[in-house]
Amino acid sequence: MVSRNIDPNEAAVVTVGAFRSGHAANVIPKDAPLEMSVCSFSPKVRETLEQRIRALIASQGEAYGVTAETEFIRGYPVLINSAAETEFARQVAKELVGPEHVISPFPPIAGSEDFAYYLQKVPGCFVRLGNGEGRPMLHNARYDFNDDNLTIGAAFWTRIVERFLAKDRA
Repeated sequence: MVSRNIDPNEAAVVTVGAFRSGHAANVIPKDAPLEMSVCSFSPKVRETLEQRIRALIASQGEAYGVTAETEFIRGYPVLINSAAETEFARQVAKELVGPEHVISPFPPIAGSEDFAYYLQKVPGCFVRLGNGEGRPMLHNARYDFNDDNLTIGAAFWTRIVERFLAKDRA
């Protein structure tokens, strides 16, 4: 589905993670739930994947004379930072820790973040404070929070507020 329907320059993943049907080899089961996940960095690509999944499931059910139902549960929206707020945060970070410690642009990450809902309503920038070179990222069994981040993080957020309020007064 991805290779036939999605621009190869776009990221898209469809994973069938679970398929359950019946318990006996000689009995046709009443139902066969199939569970999958869909991931993309583009709302348009997500919409295309949903349409194609619905169409393929319906046509396969029709081809075999069975009822096929699709429940598409939309997860978190794609997190899209606004350009002006991202540049503002980037400049504050460079001023605070030096440009050599600021990764920008940061590559897309295939994860979910509820801050994306805020960004659908108000322009903003989701910022990641690194945990240090060579240290495991979040959601890793070896993750250990770098306590040095507390000082840097507090200084960053304080400076963002100071610069933002000074900008509003100018």
